[in-house]
Amino acid sequence: MNTEDINKTNLPEEPDKGRREALKALVTVPVVGALAYGVYKKQKYERTSRDISDVFQISKDEASFLEPAKDGEKIRLGIIGFGIRGKQLLRAAGFAEPSWIDSMIEANKQNKKDTRYEQYLAQDDLNIEINGVCDIFDVYGEAAVLAGSNIDRQGSNGKFGKAPKRYRHYQELLAAPDIDAVIIATPDHWHSTMAMEAAKAGKHVYCEKPLSWTVPETYLIRKAIRETGVVFQLGHQGRQTDCYQKASEIIRNGLLGPVNLIEVCTNRNSPNGAWVYDIIEGSSPGTIDWKQFEGPEERVKEYMDYMKKYQLERYVGPDERSKFSLERFFRWRCWWDYSTGLSGDLLTHEYDAVNQIMKVGIPHSATSSGGVYFFKDGRTVPDVLQTTFEFKDHDMTMLYSATLASSRNRGKVFMGHDASMEVSNILQVTVDSNSTRYEEKIKSGVIPTDNPFYTYVPGQSSSDTVTSPTELYFAKRGLLYTYVNGKRYDTTHLHIREWLECIRQKKMPSCNIEQAFEEAMTAHMGTRAYLEGRSMYWDKDKEEIVRGEIC
Repeated sequence: MNTEDINKTNLPEEPDKGRREALKALVTVPVVGALAYGVYKKQKYERTSRDISDVFQISKDEASFLEPAKDGEKIRLGIIGFGIRGKQLLRAAGFAEPSWIDSMIEANKQNKKDTRYEQYLAQDDLNIEINGVCDIFDVYGEAAVLAGSNIDRQGSNGKFGKAPKRYRHYQELLAAPDIDAVIIATPDHWHSTMAMEAAKAGKHVYCEKPLSWTVPETYLIRKAIRETGVVFQLGHQGRQTDCYQKASEIIRNGLLGPVNLIEVCTNRNSPNGAWVYDIIEGSSPGTIDWKQFEGPEERVKEYMDYMKKYQLERYVGPDERSKFSLERFFRWRCWWDYSTGLSGDLLTHEYDAVNQIMKVGIPHSATSSGGVYFFKDGRTVPDVLQTTFEFKDHDMTMLYSATLASSRNRGKVFMGHDASMEVSNILQVTVDSNSTRYEEKIKSGVIPTDNPFYTYVPGQSSSDTVTSPTELYFAKRGLLYTYVNGKRYDTTHLHIREWLECIRQKKMPSCNIEQAFEEAMTAHMGTRAYLEGRSMYWDKDKEEIVRGEIC
């Protein structure tokens, strides 16, 4: 639909003089006229169900909107890791624990606006079956078996299908002939190792972010995926977020002018948000395979050698790794021995959004600072972190700022010469008062600069289904749900659906191994900058991180 069509079909019959003049002026500005029309047509913050892609004629990423193929082949899945994220991933694929469904049904009885179970039932049938599950904690392994057999999405009183086989070692699952593809939802220190072995076993891979635990294995996993040709998707479900796709189109059309500064952040203020997860009942040395969690001795030695190479051995402890610890098992994100810290966990979501929107690639340099300032519980990863990434090829800086001890709301802000754009679960564009492009329109009063010029809020206004601070954090960033043609979807469901359809249709997913490599190297540059106290640089010709002087 072009601007002329919009004006013919949607304009009020008798607009007031000011509005008529504003619209007349705005339609002379390419794209901006169409973009701004919604603001003048309705109240500034009103939700609209009309897909703005009709106005922009957005060329959406092909993979992100692959429709499920009719009569497509059934894909046989295995899942490795059934902790917090593993449960969410399997649920997004259509298989939930009966106890979770019981809790959702009860939540709806208590609050009719809580429609999570209804939305779960409305998820697409992805035409898959769960043939294998693997977890080294018996409680999780047994729960995964039950979820994988819950084919009718029912509660505890429902009927169940054939139970998937439970494997106690991931290599046994990867060797199974009745598994075509695997979902990997383990701690960070296992991601690349398992993904590489899965690829070599001919299994397609959906791997939770981050891609890798260390820099060396980042090259190895990319090589393995390229050589085997399996379909690989990294778990950045933000690739499916409606607002991110709208933001990308706004950038491509130059509506902000040159963007020289981006601010992204992480703000949380709860133990759960700081990875102090619950210790699950029934956990003990008898129900947890600690040796497998820790990893083979050769892998531990490789990691220690890697850290010693850069004089970072003070951050890790092989002695502590060898001792059984429920805190370390459930709260592994708090230690470098298993984790990638804020950079690998939360920064990667923010970076991947920016990379999706602007295609910035790996930064020229990274400088970091921070420390353990609030959660003094023995952790080694920081709870406050600032990282500055310079993208010299784009004449741009990206600032990442994080604290796990304040819930102050801060958005993702793209600052351009002519306008700024804030992106979360909504999108707002505010014209800069000193804009060159819009100077005449500002002077004539057509374009305001003291409030958002354009606001896009997809879907409904209800947020009753967000029940915890951590969920709220992800919801505000568009990482829990989005809207497609007016229907609300779990973004993780869409991301898994895209991966499965790429397997069937032999296409490339939106967060493929090349995007994953860029994510991993960017995160490693930030991490290394923090640990070493020096700037890190990217040599794009040699594809390697170069150490700068100590700050």
